[in-house]
Amino acid sequence: MNAIVLVSLLSVFFVLFSSGHSRNATSRPAVVNIGAIFTLDSTIGKVAKIAMEEAVKDVNANSSILHGTKLVITMHDSNCSGFTGMVEALKFMETDVVAIIGPQSSVVAHIISHVVNELQVPLLSFAATDPTLNSLQFPFFVRTIQSDLYQMTAIAEIVNYYGWKQVISIFIDDDYGRNGILALSDKLAERRCKISYKLGIPPDSGVSNGEIMDILVKVALMESRVVVLHVNSKLGFEVFSVAKYLGMMGNGYVWIATDWLSSVLDSSSPLSSEAMGTMQGVLTLRQHIPDSDRKRSFSSRWSKLTSGSPGLNSYGLCAYDSVWLVAHAIDAFFDQGGIISFSNDSRLRSAGGSDLHLDAMSIFDDGRLLLENILKSDLVGLTGPIKYDSDRSRILPAYDVINVVGTGFRMVGFWSNYSGLSTVPPETLYIRPPNRSSANQQLYSVIWPGETSSKPRGWVFPNNGKQLRIGVPIRVSFKEFVTRVQGTDMFKGFCIDVFTAAASLLPYAVPYQFVPFGNGKANPSYTELVNMITTGVLDAVVGDIAIVTNRTKIVDFTQPYAASGLVIVAPFRKLKSGAWAFLQPFSPLMWVVTACFFIAVGTVVWVLEHRINDEFRGPPKHQIITVLWFSLSTMFFAHRENTVSTLGRFVLIIWLFVVLIINSSYTASLTSILTVQQLSSPIKGIESLKESDDPIGYQVGSFAEYYLSEELGINKSRLVPLGSPEAYATALQRGPNKEGGVAAVVDERPYVELFLSTQCTFRIVGQEFTKSGWGFAFPRDSPLAVDMSTAILELTENGDLQRIHDKWLMHSGCSSDASELESDRLELKSFWGLFLICGIACFLSLFVYFWQITRQLYSAHPEESASPGQGSSRSGGIHRLLSLMDEKEDQSRGKNKRRKLERSLSENDRDAELGKNPKRKGIEMI
Repeated sequence: MNAIVLVSLLSVFFVLFSSGHSRNATSRPAVVNIGAIFTLDSTIGKVAKIAMEEAVKDVNANSSILHGTKLVITMHDSNCSGFTGMVEALKFMETDVVAIIGPQSSVVAHIISHVVNELQVPLLSFAATDPTLNSLQFPFFVRTIQSDLYQMTAIAEIVNYYGWKQVISIFIDDDYGRNGILALSDKLAERRCKISYKLGIPPDSGVSNGEIMDILVKVALMESRVVVLHVNSKLGFEVFSVAKYLGMMGNGYVWIATDWLSSVLDSSSPLSSEAMGTMQGVLTLRQHIPDSDRKRSFSSRWSKLTSGSPGLNSYGLCAYDSVWLVAHAIDAFFDQGGIISFSNDSRLRSAGGSDLHLDAMSIFDDGRLLLENILKSDLVGLTGPIKYDSDRSRILPAYDVINVVGTGFRMVGFWSNYSGLSTVPPETLYIRPPNRSSANQQLYSVIWPGETSSKPRGWVFPNNGKQLRIGVPIRVSFKEFVTRVQGTDMFKGFCIDVFTAAASLLPYAVPYQFVPFGNGKANPSYTELVNMITTGVLDAVVGDIAIVTNRTKIVDFTQPYAASGLVIVAPFRKLKSGAWAFLQPFSPLMWVVTACFFIAVGTVVWVLEHRINDEFRGPPKHQIITVLWFSLSTMFFAHRENTVSTLGRFVLIIWLFVVLIINSSYTASLTSILTVQQLSSPIKGIESLKESDDPIGYQVGSFAEYYLSEELGINKSRLVPLGSPEAYATALQRGPNKEGGVAAVVDERPYVELFLSTQCTFRIVGQEFTKSGWGFAFPRDSPLAVDMSTAILELTENGDLQRIHDKWLMHSGCSSDASELESDRLELKSFWGLFLICGIACFLSLFVYFWQITRQLYSAHPEESASPGQGSSRSGGIHRLLSLMDEKEDQSRGKNKRRKLERSLSENDRDAELGKNPKRKGIEMI
């Protein structure tokens, strides 16, 4: 039975592994072949060759991986040629190669990726950094180094960190260079920066210094001084040499080289002083390799192995880790039951009769399984954690930022995709929450070209003989702001003087020419003028250009040099005083409340005084007249009636203070009405103008039309275009009821103030209902706009801006009063506090008065107060108490009369005695 089973299994095994044209192997073969393809004699290739050979030795010496299977690597030279690389890759397909490491060139990687896609063999590159290789077009391409997408992100953040807005890119014109710069352009755009000029260098090895010089001369004529150099090492050194010769490695320039420079600095023996002298102050990036014991151990081993030449760079470490990555993936592949087997491609078998022998190439049957194990790898190599995200990119990308100084270089910081620029190693930041705020971005100081530590401005005015084309509107009204000199292309006016004064303060010369805009018959559209900047027709616009929202979306404005906003101008009429002018100081409500308080205060004083003061007693008619006379007389002179009670005097003092304030305010307001010219207008502001149906005037070319119709929703049929100050005056004088007339004109404040300086029959109505200013317009992100803003602020601080204003816009034809046209009456709201105090004083006095009466009631008849049920007795007690109080008051008044009589009699006796004795009288008089 066992023999039958054994024979059956052998038969199945023989059928499976002998059918078709296939190369079979056990699940754990004795040998696994991998290939490597790169340029052997290049800077990167020399280091990679040694690193991979050492990695294979370490893998085969480690019994914990592959478990007895020997890893064999075969290296082919691509000679940095796409065609050669393809041929060498096809040679690998004739052998049992399960993976290929390389190539180092992105151009070659593009070509080979098509081959490995067909034959399903994973391709692991340690140096091809072209971001487009990560696309879905190349599923079998795996990168063991960071993509240039992250390197360009780091460069973009450096540019943004230093505040530069434009860069110039010099790149090798192949897949590596073009796609890298495309990624840089995208990352700069995310930070509102841009590449202002791109210059490609042919990838041929025979590029002459003359061609490079022509390219750099073009760079020197550009305004940007920030240059990103994305080439190979050979072209890079040639560019630096020519740039040094042209003086482009001096003060003001910024050079940022991609990681090709750091790889040369790391792997080459110390460069000559001449080579180092051509790139002083250059910034470059290097893939960040976290410090570890394994890395230090391998570096020490490398030094012993190579005696320091070539030096170990990041590409070499990635090549070493690539071998280990493949080994771990193959080990996992075998653990999952994977079998190394190959089969012919039917499409290639049909071409087998040709001399190309395409039928010799075969497909790796389980290539996708091995690819999945590579992408699922999670190990730690010399370069740090090796793990892939969903985009097939290594996690935690980071770079060192290096500054070339003297005979070497210095570290000025780090960049990581996790937290941006920092001065501490990225791995220490991974345990903290990510912080990409601008305040958290830091780098150490840099020694820039020209041996200066001062940050370069990053741009200069281009020295290519090209003048700025500055558009200037040809105004036909308000020529004090901008006017064209007759028969020339020269301009003068307030705005022109401000521009020339600001331009003279710039630290560099600005050649420019004014380009007139308009037909000279009507004010041009300023919106059309600003739009010409976006189309490239003009480089800037100078004039009375309002800074409004729809314009700031397409251009950049300088700091405002003049305050501006929409205001309303309307005709006014004089208010006549008339026979009833004395009533105008107070509003009707104020008159009513004041009269009520006169009566109320008189009544309160009467209540407090009439029982103890004979002057407040008598018949009812007499008492009413006394109350009215007493209260009203307090407004004009001291009253004849005396107050005796303390509470009465307290109320009177408060009321006299209120009367003093009211009297003073009334006198001042009436004086103003009778002596000062009072103005009135039916239009009180923008709201009353919107609610009416009257026509509204606006200046031709001004943004007032857009604002009134689009923002405020006023029907365009109500808007009347006016072209000059004379047209303003004529339309306003005609009024809204006549043809061509308007109820008001809406325009910017500077125009209105100039108009009112000569037109004395109109005034500004209401308040300014928009806030804006005038500025000079430049293209988006123009550094000239920033420098001009600084110059305008300097003009403001030193007083030159005010002097220019006074020169052009100060007129004394008539005064311009921007206050309200109609003086406000005195309203109750201005005095309610005084009335409140007086009312409280009256209430408190009455409360105390009646409390005293109640207290006397209970103290006079305690026996009656103790029997609350006896209503009649209680009522009788109250009447008796009041009678008793009247008697006491009469006695008090009688005593007062007797005292007065006695005083009068004693005075008469004394006068009689003095009459008998004149000498004594004289003595008394003395």
